[in-house]
Amino acid sequence: MALVFQYGSNCLESQINSKDRLCGDAKFIDIAETVDGLQLAFDVWSSNRKCAASDIVVSPGSNVWGALYEVPDFLIERKTAAAQNRKSLDEIEGEGTNYRRETIAVRKDGDTIVKALTYRVRNPTPDLKTSLEYVEYIVKGLRERGVCEEYIARVKRLAATNNPAIATKVREL
Repeated sequence: MALVFQYGSNCLESQINSKDRLCGDAKFIDIAETVDGLQLAFDVWSSNRKCAASDIVVSPGSNVWGALYEVPDFLIERKTAAAQNRKSLDEIEGEGTNYRRETIAVRKDGDTIVKALTYRVRNPTPDLKTSLEYVEYIVKGLRERGVCEEYIARVKRLAATNNPAIATKVREL
């Protein structure tokens, strides 16, 4: 099993484990936070969602909270998942196109540091706007997993700054 850290819409159970994604095979382990000074950003265009999707970017002193999952090894890479007629996490995340898979350190259980796979944007693009629907998935997922409201408020501020046209509705989430 691979440990996978998700910080965007895939924090939400109904997203990561939907029929067109991992079909219930991603097992939630715990919430976790990055340890290497990263911050959430909206800097990659999602053709599926028609808005800017999330990324984690270097930001000394900041940390990103998200969901830590166990995912069967065969569901990580396209080739091994396809051999079993399944969609891989690499395919879902756009590894090789919009994102690159990498290993990062995350802290769970308050002080246990583990290595986990995650996906970061290959070519960040400034000035893209996210959508209310996408931010709602992230906020719902963070709440569903039990991430503190202080961090959720930070995510909402980042989204409102990213797209002022949705700022009022984002604050209401």
